[in-house]
Amino acid sequence: MAFPFDIGFAKSARAAGGLVILLQVAGQTAASVDDVDPEGAVTRATGVAKFTGKALKTLDVLAPHGASADRILVLGLGDADKLTAHDWLKAGGAAAAKIRGSEKATIYLDAPGITVTAQNAADFALGMQLGAYSFDTYKTKKADDEEARGGKAAKVTLVTAHANAAKKANDISDAVAEGVILARNLVNEPANVLGPVEFADKAKALEKLGVEVDILTEREMKKLGMAALLGVAQGSVRPPRLAIMQWKGGKEKDRPIAFIGKGVVFDSGGISIKQAAGMEDMKGDMGGAAAVIGLMHTLAARKAKANVVGILGLVENMPDGNAQRPGDIVKSMSGQTIEVINTDAEGRLVLCDALWYCNETFKPQFMVNLATLTGAIMVALGSHHAGLFSNDDTLAGRLTAAGLATNERLWRMPLGREYDKMIDSKFADMKNTGGRYAGSITAAQFLQRFVKDTPWAHLDIAGTAIGSPSDEINHSWASGFGVRLLDELVRANYEG
Repeated sequence: MAFPFDIGFAKSARAAGGLVILLQVAGQTAASVDDVDPEGAVTRATGVAKFTGKALKTLDVLAPHGASADRILVLGLGDADKLTAHDWLKAGGAAAAKIRGSEKATIYLDAPGITVTAQNAADFALGMQLGAYSFDTYKTKKADDEEARGGKAAKVTLVTAHANAAKKANDISDAVAEGVILARNLVNEPANVLGPVEFADKAKALEKLGVEVDILTEREMKKLGMAALLGVAQGSVRPPRLAIMQWKGGKEKDRPIAFIGKGVVFDSGGISIKQAAGMEDMKGDMGGAAAVIGLMHTLAARKAKANVVGILGLVENMPDGNAQRPGDIVKSMSGQTIEVINTDAEGRLVLCDALWYCNETFKPQFMVNLATLTGAIMVALGSHHAGLFSNDDTLAGRLTAAGLATNERLWRMPLGREYDKMIDSKFADMKNTGGRYAGSITAAQFLQRFVKDTPWAHLDIAGTAIGSPSDEINHSWASGFGVRLLDELVRANYEG
């Protein structure tokens, strides 16, 4: 996967022209590199500008007298004792923004008042790759900075005393970046290009990394009794698919862990059609599936020592003459019947059959599903946390910790029998929506009916996967939320 930067690591480097970036923590001076700035232009500039090294603040010195660089930029890191992994990511993203248009840059990571580890360096590099991402596939005129480089990646050298260890750590960071960028690309793709079949082809492409992939067609799903999933798809001329990905990096005897993604490639709402305003955003209603395929790419690319299953329920929800109607009753793969009250509550119908299939086929240690499922979760949490629902405190705790480590944060929401009454149906075992109140909770209660006693978590990422606030490591409409979170969950808890 092509990156905008060709990043290398070195213990020392002489900068001849181009951009040099120096780091500075609060209360200290910037790094001093005598051969870059022998006449102390940076020291004078920081004094005149009263630059103190506040987090992500910058000082730009153009054509410094006597310096070997054409431009020297000082980047603030903030308080040294408060720096987290996410702060290093953000610093890398901030640096990436300043490199735009440059053909080469040398970044000196070591600075007074701080000890930079190999992981810090790798996190900085990951932040650069994520921060530089843009989706311009359909633009006929490329950005000025890309035009200036002729489409070539900018050559960046990160200078640190721990260069050799940083190179190894960066191999993992590159795998994470590839997974996040894959997820972003898929969510950003227009629905006329990315249908269920095309999405399944993306999953099939992971075979080159060693992932075992099976694709179930409409006919095969019908034999399995997946009428809930198929009911969503029946209004579209584009056939549904169920993509099953297996990464077998652990011991043969170990039961797998499983991740399931909602992949509604476009959601019109069906017969319960959505308002026209903003409907174009519903090309992103497959953000859960994008996160799962991005995770599987990352795990395979970094050769994770775990057995992992990823399942994508891929459909399009459209309102033609064959579309599912409000009031229809369908039988899920589990045998439970569902009254369809609202055809726009379709994601849970896709997931219930995918969850049941996963549980029955693979007997996993746990299942985590991800979905841009409800607007209600955005009312509750906005765009800074995803909703976490779980029947298992250990799994919920590990997911929460992974979210804090990656800053892809989760907030646990309640489950309870009282909410079950809201989705009881007069005509079937359940209905697919419980009405206006507690909408995200009743959706989770619905899904819980399809997991038996298997430890399970549902992540409602409606507010975080698409249209979330821009920051130093993401300027894209699609964030790729969930890839780093779940990779951290696997790495911290399920790899030996």
